[in-house]
Amino acid sequence: MLLKKQTISLLVSIALTTTLCACGSTAKNPSTSTDTKDKYTSTYSQDNQALKFDTTKWSYDETNNVYWRISIQYCSNPATTQYETMGIYVPGQYMTGTKNDDGTYTCKMNTSGKLNGYTSETAPIILPVDTPGYMAQAAPTSYDYNSITSYLKAGYVYVIPGMRGRGNIQSTSDDQGYSGGAPWGVTDLKAAVRYYRFNKSLLPGDTDRFFLYGMSGGGAQSALIGSTGDSNLYYPYLESIGAAMTDENGNKISDAITGSMCWCPVTSLDSADEAYEWNMGQYFSTDTRDSSKFTSALSKDMATEFASYINKLGLKGEDGTTLTLSKSSSGIYNSGTYYDYILNEIETSLNNFLSDTTFPYTEKSTSIQMGNTATSGTQGGPGGPSGNNNTNSEAKTYQTAQDYIDSLNTDENWVTYDTKTNTAKITSIEAFVKHCKNASKPVGAFDSVDLSRGENNLFGNGQSTASHFDSVEAALLSENASAYSKYSDWESSYVTAFADDLKKKDSLGTNMENRLNMYSPMYYLTSKNSTVAKYWRIRTGIDQTDTALTVETNLKLALESYEGVKNVDFATVWGQPHTTAERTGNSTDNFISWVNDCLK
Repeated sequence: MLLKKQTISLLVSIALTTTLCACGSTAKNPSTSTDTKDKYTSTYSQDNQALKFDTTKWSYDETNNVYWRISIQYCSNPATTQYETMGIYVPGQYMTGTKNDDGTYTCKMNTSGKLNGYTSETAPIILPVDTPGYMAQAAPTSYDYNSITSYLKAGYVYVIPGMRGRGNIQSTSDDQGYSGGAPWGVTDLKAAVRYYRFNKSLLPGDTDRFFLYGMSGGGAQSALIGSTGDSNLYYPYLESIGAAMTDENGNKISDAITGSMCWCPVTSLDSADEAYEWNMGQYFSTDTRDSSKFTSALSKDMATEFASYINKLGLKGEDGTTLTLSKSSSGIYNSGTYYDYILNEIETSLNNFLSDTTFPYTEKSTSIQMGNTATSGTQGGPGGPSGNNNTNSEAKTYQTAQDYIDSLNTDENWVTYDTKTNTAKITSIEAFVKHCKNASKPVGAFDSVDLSRGENNLFGNGQSTASHFDSVEAALLSENASAYSKYSDWESSYVTAFADDLKKKDSLGTNMENRLNMYSPMYYLTSKNSTVAKYWRIRTGIDQTDTALTVETNLKLALESYEGVKNVDFATVWGQPHTTAERTGNSTDNFISWVNDCLK
């Protein structure tokens, strides 16, 4: 049994979810939807009273002037207190504390205290999302000032919510009692935001100024929390854990946020497999793309399906041009306005690098940056420690920009450089990909036939620890089974395995289609059934092979045309891999500067 027995409100929630599942639309055709942001199914209850914040249990770091609390339960019926608690860290200027006999402090807001232009009423509230690969984020169990100092000195209130993730997924035979698969991680984040708003009269910070940040799977979930604000699809999940839905006066509580910082977001899982093959896979012929394997044919079919997806999506460039893909004589749909747009993004990234770089230039070794948050005593996300993957062990120095361009042209002449203007042009996406963006993941980069991908685990549930979720891939396997059967590695069981998994429902009765929609920002940005964050900052290392460049580019394009979004600060960073990529400077400082600029 995945969840504890719930109250009557949960039964109502399940009924609502079942209704949603029965008439829901797919992410592939986002023009219709059952997800309305106005409908609530619960009101203020005794459970909400249990969520009232206790102002008498603060701890105080006198040396650094910080009030802090950990182990704060942010929902009244948690599936697991190991994850569904949070820590709150507040600059001392915003509070007046009276010491209790047991060493704790009773605090009230000090509205006259100021720090870097902020007060207890205007300070932004920052939440880290450190969930690489959609894994869980542990709730803080101790206090470590060094891990959060930059944000507190900036005048921010810092909140670390624990949240479930795919690492929590077990089968029912494991008797773990709860699941962390989609959509539970984002559900927990929403519950944490709602808890803070429920207690806004007791806690410092402006609850209309929530900013979240994350990298990789954390960047993906930061994008999700930014795009799914007040989504009705999440209500049954929120109610099942006892999240705050209304305040004491019966007013609806929102889980929408103000700003989202996303580094290398591995997201848009509804089309990510197909995007990977169009952007990268079609240009390689090794491993699963070897011509002797059926997956080589599947790769080409997926790339073709991506073109169909783009042509239905209706994205527009900054000049209003509709972006589409056309058939081409070389490669799969390597023509059209969308192709030209992606090519221009790559060129812009290279030219930004040339503009930012002073020669002689030493190419730094690069690595994945996958730190932890203050939950474990190290700084994660912005400014966090680097991992040991994707590392270039040898650094090389280039005396001039021309020397650097020549190094790119070692295998083929695909970059031209104008020394007078210090600008470059590239010939094709294929040339760039072959030189800089190797297809390191197998065909079915996120949903593989052997269920080996992390995202397969993300969509597991009580029936299994991993499930297929890509309906486009499932359709290709079924429709092209005869053609694929000519390859020796084909197994007919692939068809039924996908079909069976797509029929599965989770513990609240939600089908795979809607679970996938709930974890796909583009679904919300095209169906317009949510409250979307006003401010976005997206950075990606252009060399990363974890997902296609189209993923973050499509996200940017959809946000730029979304009514109510005020600013999208976007850049692909040349020469950077899967990391907290920045053109210049430090990622933490740049993030803080961006937040400040948003609030001017």
